[in-house]
Amino acid sequence: MTFLLPLMLREEYRMHTSYTSRHMFLAFPLFVALISFATAATAPNYLAVTPLPDLLLVLHISVFLYGLSVGAFGFLGRQYQERATGYRNYLATQPSILPMSFKRTFLGMYARDAIFYLALILVPMTVGLLLSIPFNGFRVTSIVLLFVASLLSFLTGMSLSFFLSTLYVRSSPAFAVSVAALTVVFLAYGATRAIPAAVLLPGLAVQNAIPPLAPLGVAALVYALGGVALILALVGGAVALVSDQFESRSVPTADELPGLEKRLRGFRRYRTLLAKELLDLKRSGVPVKMFFSFVTPLVFLSFSVWFVRHGLALPIGFNTVFYAAMVGFFGISLYNWLNNVDTMDYLGTLPLTVPQVIRVKLLAYLLLTLGVSTVFVVAIAWMNGDTRLLWLALPVMVVTSLYSVVMTAYLTGLRTSTFLFDPGVLFAFSAMSMLPDVGLAVLSFTIDSSPAFAVSGIALTLGVLALGTLILYKGIDRRWARTAFGD
Repeated sequence: MTFLLPLMLREEYRMHTSYTSRHMFLAFPLFVALISFATAATAPNYLAVTPLPDLLLVLHISVFLYGLSVGAFGFLGRQYQERATGYRNYLATQPSILPMSFKRTFLGMYARDAIFYLALILVPMTVGLLLSIPFNGFRVTSIVLLFVASLLSFLTGMSLSFFLSTLYVRSSPAFAVSVAALTVVFLAYGATRAIPAAVLLPGLAVQNAIPPLAPLGVAALVYALGGVALILALVGGAVALVSDQFESRSVPTADELPGLEKRLRGFRRYRTLLAKELLDLKRSGVPVKMFFSFVTPLVFLSFSVWFVRHGLALPIGFNTVFYAAMVGFFGISLYNWLNNVDTMDYLGTLPLTVPQVIRVKLLAYLLLTLGVSTVFVVAIAWMNGDTRLLWLALPVMVVTSLYSVVMTAYLTGLRTSTFLFDPGVLFAFSAMSMLPDVGLAVLSFTIDSSPAFAVSGIALTLGVLALGTLILYKGIDRRWARTAFGD
């Protein structure tokens, strides 16, 4: 394990720098530190209206969800194994041909990513907080303890994801039951607070028992030890579920491509590639993972809005238009999944270009998301008794969905997850997504007080986004025409 871990860290570093550059990749932690510094330096402004415990609650939930999103090694391990015949292999594939243990290799993957994201995000974030002390009066001890508590929340999410993903590979019904039980538990906490925070998020329990929220005492140590025990139990269970033998699944299927291609005849020259893309998705099992990656942030958004409305009792006018704007931007993770179904090196042997494949994936994205997004917006409007704004919310959802995915495709091509570690790409992505998103959110809050102004502003914003979508879509050829599928 001590020999394998440094090699895995070097492999991860080489993989990311091969797509950007060493200097750009190492600039990413600096970018995180600057964002953390800017946010913390202005803390006195928003702490005057929002209690510190509520901000820390949102922080820990966000860190937990981030850990949840990066810990699915059960899914990734199978993908690595199935791609072992390509020209670029991974250490995780080597137990198939070398005297190595799958269990030890997967444990190494967990340790690798824990260290990797610690150095890439959590440590720079803490450095930014420390540098902001002259502007906000925070204490060094409080920031260090915040780092420890946040690390517990992150590792809890990462360990839970590791366990659930390996459980899914072993037993889909057991996975479904576990996810349903966890959903009920979190809803019980969010709605009634019937379950203590220490049971769900030990890091949050530690945070509530340390400065500046409480004097440091035995309770913090007990919660911390409980959190460590939970993480070890989840990781131990995940490693136990990892099989020490791997065989690619062979599932007999009918020849569905001609029938699917016929149903897609309206897409003309893209119908064959689109039919292949949708069929690959169906046979890979990725739609289940895509569904959870799309629905999870929507559930978190709903919980956050509920908490602000009822927990904090802040007079913010959340309405259907606000939800529609958020839904449009949340679908970006699905485009990333579309680029990770399979290795695309073999496409270099066909008379295809990268821009053509990008356009096919954009079509697949729209077919997969527009229906689900529409159902979510309509359901939220009905549950909140706010169907009066659906005439405006649905166009907002459609335009923001189109803009967000085309913008992501233009900036990252077929390597979304990797290129977003390039600070230049990340900065452009953040600016191009956050500015219209924040603008639409602010305008949505003024619909009842200034309807003419809000509707005019939203219409203007949607017009600009539609024009930007067209320009970016046409620019995909120029940006990615000379890129090879293996690059």
